[in-house]
Amino acid sequence: MSTASAAPRTGSVLADLLPASRARDIALVVGGAALTGIAAQIAVPVPGSPVPVTGQTFAALLVGAGLGAGRGFLSLALYALIGMAGMPWFADGTSGAGGASFGYVLGMLLASTVVGALARRGADRSVLRTAGTMVLGSAIIYAVGVPYLAASTGMSLTAAVAAGLTPFLIGDALKAALAMGLLPAAWKLLGRKG
Repeated sequence: MSTASAAPRTGSVLADLLPASRARDIALVVGGAALTGIAAQIAVPVPGSPVPVTGQTFAALLVGAGLGAGRGFLSLALYALIGMAGMPWFADGTSGAGGASFGYVLGMLLASTVVGALARRGADRSVLRTAGTMVLGSAIIYAVGVPYLAASTGMSLTAAVAAGLTPFLIGDALKAALAMGLLPAAWKLLGRKG
């Protein structure tokens, strides 16, 4: 049996294992926004869709899980605001709020918050719970992104699902599998050192 001192307690996220300070929180929020912006540049066009496959969603979910709801929200809000102000760090080096994929950015803001809240409750500590958390986070992103895609392009909702959801399911499964390995492994490693 493990002792309480051997493993981090539920109620904390990975970022909480760093020494607490305002400078730490600012650096984490800015770092989370930057990570998301960098990951968005990993973009692969999808034939027939105005939305590319990117590393952006994976980064947003990791930011939420690693930083928690509050800092995750602030990171993605900073990412969105700077992108809206003209920084070309949305998918494919775009910026602004008018693009067909901006709804996914808004969905990531909400998803990182929910994933962060669940991580604080221990949802990133085991493979199965991490899988469920990543699936829920992805579903939130699509719940906002797909209707926005339909509205911004004039597509029907059925066409938006075909262009903005269906082609991404395999990639999202791979991203969830990667998170299923990374997050619980990080907790296990840090728990052994704790």
